[in-house]
Amino acid sequence: MKIHEYQAKDILGKYGVAVQRGIVADTVEEAVAAAKTMQTDGVEQFVVKAQIHAGGRGKGGGVIFCPTIDDVQGKAEAILGMQLVTPQTGAEGQLVRKVLVTAAEDIAHEYYVGVTLDRAKSMNVIMASSEGGVEIEEVAATNPEKIVKVWVEPGMGLMPFQAREVAFRLGFEGKAFKQSVKFITELYKAFEAEDASIAEINP
Repeated sequence: MKIHEYQAKDILGKYGVAVQRGIVADTVEEAVAAAKTMQTDGVEQFVVKAQIHAGGRGKGGGVIFCPTIDDVQGKAEAILGMQLVTPQTGAEGQLVRKVLVTAAEDIAHEYYVGVTLDRAKSMNVIMASSEGGVEIEEVAATNPEKIVKVWVEPGMGLMPFQAREVAFRLGFEGKAFKQSVKFITELYKAFEAEDASIAEINP
C-alpha cells in the first residue's frame, strides 16, 4: 500500500522516529492557516509539498520554498489541482489534491536510510548512504561503495551494535552519532511493527 508523506510521518512518529513537523491541507485557505499556526510556534519560513504517491516531487515543481505566508498562498494555489509529473509518475502525472506545509530547515548534509527485505538472502537489510537527496538506485549504479548495508538475522531483530555500525560507517560522531543510532533503531522498529515492504527516508 502506498501512503502519502504526511501519513508516513504520522506512522513513524508513533515509534519515536524524529520527523519534521507539518500540517496537511486540502485547500489554499487551509495551507495559509497551517502556516499561520506554525508561525505562532516560531517558524519563519515554509515549504509547500505536493502529496502524491510518487517520488521526485521536487524535480516536477511539487516542493517549493516559501519565505513568507503570502508565498505559501501563491504556491499552494499553483500546486493544488496541478497534474504533477515526476520521474516516477510517467508522462500522465498525478493530480495533486493535498499539500503538506512544513518548516523550512537549514540543511547541512543529506543522507538516505531505508529498511527492506532482501529476498535473495531472506533477511531484512538496512541500507544507508551519505548520498541522500538523489535516487538510491542511481547511487547503487554509479557509486555502490557509498551504500552501507547491514543484514538483520531473522528472529533476532536489529542488534544495537548493528545500528551503531551503520552510524559509524556513515561518519557520524558525538551527539550526531547517538541521534543517528536512535533514528535507525526506531525506523527499523516501525518497519517491523507495521509489516512494511519498505521504509525509507530520503533525504
